[in-house]
Amino acid sequence: MVKSATSSSPTHSAVGKKFGIVVSRYHEELTKELHHGAVETLKKLGAKAEDIYTAWVPGAFEIPLVARALSHEEYDAILCLGVIVKGETTHDQYIAAEVARGISAVAQAAHLPVLFGVLTTQTLEQAKARCGGDHGHKGIESAEAAVEMIAVLDAIEEKKSKKETRSVGFGGR
Repeated sequence: MVKSATSSSPTHSAVGKKFGIVVSRYHEELTKELHHGAVETLKKLGAKAEDIYTAWVPGAFEIPLVARALSHEEYDAILCLGVIVKGETTHDQYIAAEVARGISAVAQAAHLPVLFGVLTTQTLEQAKARCGGDHGHKGIESAEAAVEMIAVLDAIEEKKSKKETRSVGFGGR
């Protein structure tokens, strides 16, 4: 039997946790909605308003740099929120790839949940549908995933610390 750190429908708590949120101002009418959904979800899961810090940046390309700066602070998770919509050129593809790469690099270097809540859509309508429309709400999903990832990493740390404190005597395992 394989042991799992979480169930298939986890209900984790954000109580006592600190969150950094980096939000792009580009497509601000949509990113404000992503931000609102994320903050309200964190609060519903138990986070205090004073434990949620938001940094607004000019565009999606700037998100990884600010996420890296926040990773040096005392946050339990960082949410990265933005909207990249395809234009007439392939510019969006380059931006999206670098933002994804940058966010991943921050997570790996900091050993911290750094969530990719950046929409990469073909049209503005598709983006709207993912900000509380027919295709969910990426801000809410990012907040839920951040809290779940904190719990998963905490469970791994707890398991690791139990293993390190086991007795090496003859009476135990």
